[in-house]
Amino acid sequence: MASKKLHAGAHLPRQAAGALEAGLVIAAHGRHYLVQAGEQKLQCVTRGKKSDVAVGDRIRFARTSPDQGVVEAIDERKTLLYRSDQYKSKLLAANVTQLFIVVATEPSFSDDLVSRSLVAAESAGVAAHLILNKTDIEEALPKTRERLQVYARLGYPVHEVSAKAQPEATRAAFMPLLQGQSTILIGQSGMGKSSLINLIVPDADIAVREISAALDTGKHTTTFTRLYRMDDETSIIDSPGFQEFGLYQLSEGMLERAFRDFTPHLGKCRFYNCHHLNEPGCAVLEAVQSGEIAPMRHQLYAQLVHESSQTLY
Repeated sequence: MASKKLHAGAHLPRQAAGALEAGLVIAAHGRHYLVQAGEQKLQCVTRGKKSDVAVGDRIRFARTSPDQGVVEAIDERKTLLYRSDQYKSKLLAANVTQLFIVVATEPSFSDDLVSRSLVAAESAGVAAHLILNKTDIEEALPKTRERLQVYARLGYPVHEVSAKAQPEATRAAFMPLLQGQSTILIGQSGMGKSSLINLIVPDADIAVREISAALDTGKHTTTFTRLYRMDDETSIIDSPGFQEFGLYQLSEGMLERAFRDFTPHLGKCRFYNCHHLNEPGCAVLEAVQSGEIAPMRHQLYAQLVHESSQTLY
């Protein structure tokens, strides 16, 4: 869901456009942002109570001191990932090209979270991959692989790694996938996301401490999203672990198109305005009955349609 230039001072009311500098948002904590401008990192804020800036955004800012500034405009985004409940939305990252969903053999992962992440990726036009970590826990591996089959059958790549037991092999598997891409890693706590980041970005711990100090977040270093630039064309974004992924912002029409297993059946229902919930002659429901669409996927669709009708913001 690409977004046009937002309102964060896009009209440049107080500053002549020529005085603005360009920067890349590399971390966010509340309304405070760390911005990379050339070789320098600055702390920037938005005007008023706006918090519509995301990590990965390319912005223009007005400098207010040698190491501080105010966000005046957000450049047009190629992609935007965010989650929302019925009251508010939370931006995850802008301009990403791929989403890596990290799951593990242990602890057990949430199919609901994985499925919602895939819907978010589809609706935003972002490629999605599943990363199965901790494959060295062999007794749990067969069952975990079986659970991931529903996603593999949909065409989502599943990459098996073991960040702690096989660090070199894991790094070798990851690097070609990341090259030339802007990648965000998401996952529940305990899946080993931090271990993967530390393998891919060797000085990640130092960077986190620097960012934490710059944003004055104290010791809460896992509560903010941060971007690591690997080279001019490659970056990786780490996000805090979360347990829920609301998609209240997606309309019914957006949702049906975000389920790639629905695509072959859309437009074939008896009624042109079919909701794919309980209508007679629904091609999607027939595909569920025949086993072409997993019941779990249709149940999620029905839940998301219900949620999208509850939006208050």
